[in-house]
Amino acid sequence: MSAIREQEATSRLMIFLKEWDNGNKVTRSRILNNFITSNSGKTAPELEQEFNQGASLFLARLTTRLRLSYLLGTSLKEILQSVSIFLSASGSGRYKVEFVEVGGVLTLLEILGLKQLNEEQKMEALRTLQILARAGPKYKELICESYGVRAVAECLAKSKMEDTQEKAQELLELLAHGNPRYQTQVYKGLIALLPCTSPKAQYLALQTLRTVQDIVQKPHPAIVEPLLGTLQTVHMEVQCEALQLIAELSRTELCSDLLQGLVALLRPSRKDGGRAKAQILEDPAAPQISAPLPVFIQQAASARAIGMLARESTDLCHQLIRLRVVHHLLYVMGNTEHTESQRQASLALEYFVSVSPVVEEQVKIAIGEKIFQMLMENPEVLYMKLDAIQVDVLVSNQVNVPRVKEVAE
Repeated sequence: MSAIREQEATSRLMIFLKEWDNGNKVTRSRILNNFITSNSGKTAPELEQEFNQGASLFLARLTTRLRLSYLLGTSLKEILQSVSIFLSASGSGRYKVEFVEVGGVLTLLEILGLKQLNEEQKMEALRTLQILARAGPKYKELICESYGVRAVAECLAKSKMEDTQEKAQELLELLAHGNPRYQTQVYKGLIALLPCTSPKAQYLALQTLRTVQDIVQKPHPAIVEPLLGTLQTVHMEVQCEALQLIAELSRTELCSDLLQGLVALLRPSRKDGGRAKAQILEDPAAPQISAPLPVFIQQAASARAIGMLARESTDLCHQLIRLRVVHHLLYVMGNTEHTESQRQASLALEYFVSVSPVVEEQVKIAIGEKIFQMLMENPEVLYMKLDAIQVDVLVSNQVNVPRVKEVAE
């Protein structure tokens, strides 16, 4: 009886494979949907039992069909879901090796960059790559060696669906964990995402950078300029993530560069309409905001960041004072072109005055008793109460805090 059952099982397998080989699009689509419905969540031994120890024969046909048809997108989502059933099965080490050996990783990465494919198909490719990345360091290294970081980062920057972007973010984070050879490459790939035009991509990149920064530990100086550039955004969720990352990096060796950059943004050049964006991450379909609005938004965010850092650390407060931040804040307070910049500058300045008698003395001399009292009474609304003469006083101030030792004391 055993031999008969074995022969029947083999016969069923051969009929199944012949139906696939000779089938048209409709037939293969039906086979794929039936396979997905019947086999999701099965272990490798269960799949082998289902195919009479010939599961690899069907997987080989799936990978062949994937490589032949992915440019057209025919049943691509179903093919990827079927492949994922094999790769995610418990005990599926052999299936992963077979898939990788026929160039499966390169095919998945190519799918991410094809304009003719839809978002759902790319999301399935990302899910399949995640399955491989979770299988261990050798698969993470293989994805990175295949220029995977660039492909996934571009997918994140250019995708129009948030679900796809989130899958790309998850994959980048996976590639950074437990992958010492390529964690710096992932880190730099995330930095390259910061100038992109997608607010969601910026938000996810900033969020992931905070995690990956702990992994790589030593921050790269290249992060400073694009990070400060994200402060131009009109999207508050992006700005909040950027401010949190700035706060974390202020505790590293990049502190001095960050503080100098923030102070410089208080006096932006009129020609500074926005920082250069990496061409590969540019989205021509995205709405463009012309200068000077992004510059003023960045100026307001910089004043906000300065106030935040000063309140966080006495040492940072003293460093900012040495960088003549008080002089620049007064100038911003007189900038009637952008009220949020004025408000944030007033709030920051009120703190510097409250913690340093030297700053208090110099500011009072520079702007006069009346404006000083208005500042201390309610910095939130000071900009609403200024007349033209008082604005000129603020803009033309020459505040300098020469007694650095006294400030530190």
